Amino acid sequence: MSIRPVRASDLEAVNALYRSVWWPQRSPEGWAWLWSNPAAQGRDAPHGWVIDGGDGPAACAGNFIQRFWRGDQSLHAATGYSIVVPREQRGRSRDLVRAFVEQPGCFARYTLNANARSSPLYKRHGMIPWPSSTHHVKLSWLVDPVACLYGRGLRQLVDQAPQVARLLGEQLSPLPRFAAGRMRRAQARLPSNVSVLDDLADDSDYGRFWEALRGEGRLVADRSPAIMRWRLSDPDLTVPPLALAHRAGGRITGFGLAMLNKQTPLDPPILEIIDLIALRNDAATLQALLEGLRILAPGLGAAKLRLQVVSPELLGALGPAVDKARREGGWGHCHVAFDAGMQDAGWSPTPYDGDYSFCLRPLPARTSAALKLAPAALAAAEA
Repeated sequence: MSIRPVRASDLEAVNALYRSVWWPQRSPEGWAWLWSNPAAQGRDAPHGWVIDGGDGPAACAGNFIQRFWRGDQSLHAATGYSIVVPREQRGRSRDLVRAFVEQPGCFARYTLNANARSSPLYKRHGMIPWPSSTHHVKLSWLVDPVACLYGRGLRQLVDQAPQVARLLGEQLSPLPRFAAGRMRRAQARLPSNVSVLDDLADDSDYGRFWEALRGEGRLVADRSPAIMRWRLSDPDLTVPPLALAHRAGGRITGFGLAMLNKQTPLDPPILEIIDLIALRNDAATLQALLEGLRILAPGLGAAKLRLQVVSPELLGALGPAVDKARREGGWGHCHVAFDAGMQDAGWSPTPYDGDYSFCLRPLPARTSAALKLAPAALAAAEA
């Protein structure tokens, strides 16, 4: 069996591999969107690799190019995602990871969501845990403890009797008929300097925030309005992302982004924090944005709010909110291979830098229709 770059003709088989491990599959439109990544245009980078079993892909790994800025200097990195290696292909994950790590033209090759089983594999390929002191940290804040306990009970039941899963079907989806009213009331309780953001035009307040952020000179993933518009236009999403802005002195000084994730049919929805960033890493701004997300989470039917990638700077800036959080994970879920000299470049990732935004499992479309009013469309309608 040989390893080669993934082709469009492989995508049906790749979806079958995803389906075999209960991961979300992409529609043809969703694949076309993902492969249109503006950051990868003009670069000779594969969209991923497959182990060719002769009659089609027998294992796969995705490759997503991310543009970074350090002042006016443009850099590129790659994040690996959705590695699926069936039991009969055991050992071939090494070939996939090697192809990913050895690709040229990227100052860093990384994964931000390794599971406990795959985590040791990356170290064998020269990838180091990153950030060094928080690579194992995930933070979550409970919103609906009863739903979380119920979901845990369902998973334990299915672990003991897997055949029950098909009978249970989709569980713990929110009741969308109540969503618009809940969101309207929740938005009224946001901190006075935090609001829902629905304008990502090039000449918007958000555009000026991005220019100010880039002007600080730190190494940050591209959050330009054009890139953000593309990132939030995934056609496979069933509920719009939730974007928040923090304003001070008449300008945006911080940005938060979150998306709903339903990990499995048996789990309640989780509001995943995709991005949390502020000018000068201002602690008060970041805490206000986090509080805004916590206030809005129940209106979207989320059972908890979660931050899956935490840098030391962000951990310190969140202050008392960290004491209220539960610690998830516990293994090294973030690993990176840096080019020479880049380990000290000051990269402090958030989940936005990885694959979280496009690898989450969307809510079932039939339960999310009313949620499409919240928050961006609702905010625009009330403006």
